[in-house]
This record gives sequence, C-alpha cells and structure tokens, in this order.
Amino acid sequence: MLRLHPYVYHRPRRLDEALELLKEHSGDVLPIAGGTDLVPNMKHGLFAPGHLVALKGIDELHGIEERDGELAIGAAESLTAVASHPLVNDHFPALAHAASLVAHPMIRNQGTLGGNICLDTRCTYYNQTHFWRRALGYCLKKDGDVCHVVAGGTKCVAAHSADTPPILMALDAAVDIASADGERSIKLSDFFTADGMWNKRLERHELVTRVRIPLPSPKLHATYTKVRERKSVDFPLLSIALAVELDDSGVMDSISLIVAALGAKPRVIGGLDKIAVGKKPTDDIVEAVARQTYRQCNPLDNIIVEIEWRRAMVPVYVRRSFNAILAEPRATA
Repeated sequence: MLRLHPYVYHRPRRLDEALELLKEHSGDVLPIAGGTDLVPNMKHGLFAPGHLVALKGIDELHGIEERDGELAIGAAESLTAVASHPLVNDHFPALAHAASLVAHPMIRNQGTLGGNICLDTRCTYYNQTHFWRRALGYCLKKDGDVCHVVAGGTKCVAAHSADTPPILMALDAAVDIASADGERSIKLSDFFTADGMWNKRLERHELVTRVRIPLPSPKLHATYTKVRERKSVDFPLLSIALAVELDDSGVMDSISLIVAALGAKPRVIGGLDKIAVGKKPTDDIVEAVARQTYRQCNPLDNIIVEIEWRRAMVPVYVRRSFNAILAEPRATA
C-alpha cells in the first residue's frame, strides 16, 4: 500500500487567506483543489509538502459567467461543471468536449479546470513508485541527474498531458494569476515553457484563479481530438486542437493549431497563415497543413508508445480535425 506522509491540511475560506498561507509556508507548501493528480504523486514520493492549502471551498475561485466580452471560468470549477455548463457548450463546445474526455466521471467530478491547466508533466521514468525510481537510479526531474529519455540530456523532457490547455490556447484564452503580492494575467499561449521540470510561468506561491476566453464570432469553428490507448482513463498520447474562422464563402480568415502530449509544452504550429489563411480548406490545403504540422512535431520516448507511431498519427488527426469542423452545419452552410 502506498501511504501519504504527514502534513498539515489548511482549509481557508477566502482567497487572500489561501495566498497568505502559500507565502507563509513558501518552499514547504502546495495548493490542492481536486487532488486527482497531486495525491497519487504524493503517494509515489514525487512531492512531500509539509502543508497543503485546500482551494475548492473558496467562493472567489468558482463561477462561470459572461462579462466584458469574455467567458470567465473560476479555476476551482470541476471539469464536469465545465463540460456540462450551458454557457460553455453554447460558446465553446470544443472546450466542453475536451473537459469531458479527461479520465472518467469520478475524476472529472473532483478534478478542476485550474488543476488541469497546472497538471504536472508526465514521463514513463518519473511517474513511478519511489521503489521503482530508486532501482533505476532516479531521473533528472526527481532526485537524480540523468535523463533516461535523452541520453546525456541536461533538460527534462517530461510530457505535457493535460486536455483543456490545447483547446484553450487555440481559443486565445488567458489566465488570471494571484499571489499575496498582487495579481497579473497572461495569455495561455505564453503560460507554458519547454522545461519539463516546471513547465509553467507560475511561481510556487501563486495561484491560477480564473480562465478568460474572448467570446467567439459566428465564424469560429473549433475541435479537440485526443488519441489514447483506451477511450477512458488514459492520458493523451497525442492531442490536437484546431480553431478556424470561416467566412460566408468558406474561406479561412484565421487558423490556430495546437499539438500537445509530445513534449513539455503544447506546440503552436507556425507558418499556417501563409499556407491556409485566405483559402478554402480543400483537400490540398488540408494536406499542406498536415505536412507542416508533421514537420514541426518530433515526439520523444517519454511515453510507452513508439515515437514513430505517435508522429505518424499527427497528420492523420490533423485531417480528421478538419473533417470534424467541415462536418458542422455552420461550416457547410
């Protein structure tokens, strides 16, 4: 049986109380919302904080509402709430779909949107018991100085494995961040880094408090696709988020394509404006986008699935993403 270490559990009722606790116990504290990722990691000895600060009882971290031309979602809203809320389904059905694909209903009922955004990176050499990792000699991300994925590697390449960030990035979302010292906002496309050790531009004493998404134009069409071993429970082997704006004649006014689960941060595919904007998504254009995406995606051996297969699936699922969008009634009207 994997047991938890001793710790002090704090249950603040106000955001300012939580932020002060994070500052007071800095270096020996972690926030916990749903705990669906943190608690298993603590049982594996990956984290051993002396203090946990619970967030789900803080009203300021809840709520889903339209305001100032945006949809604002509290970071402590459950993934089930995000997947089922009428405003999310009305404005951003692709986000609701992505939230509905996380693990299984019990995890979605407990896990939160903020927790999914801040999900720790994963690697086949990291997400193991302490006994397993000790037998291997540990790794760069935890307790060791060797990367078992990249021989001689000096940088952790554990994979980003969350479902909601790619589609949020494609939808141009931003996150509000708070600490005892103040507040700031950052676009989600700028939030992640390529360092698998800590792939977020988030200080340890800071909290993501809210997600804000610009309300879409009628021309926006978006989809999220997740490739996994089973259709429940599993983290993605590959995920693709696609958002395009189509004018009345079917010409693409804009395109955003995000590929995730291959490296430590979701990859924004570059060069697509030149390939696709101002053109209709014909077979030739879709194929050009698929080739461009394939060229920019090079998965690493950080998940127990062949990297050649994962890369080969990239253009396949780019095509499927376009097919899903073009099948929508508004896209073909």
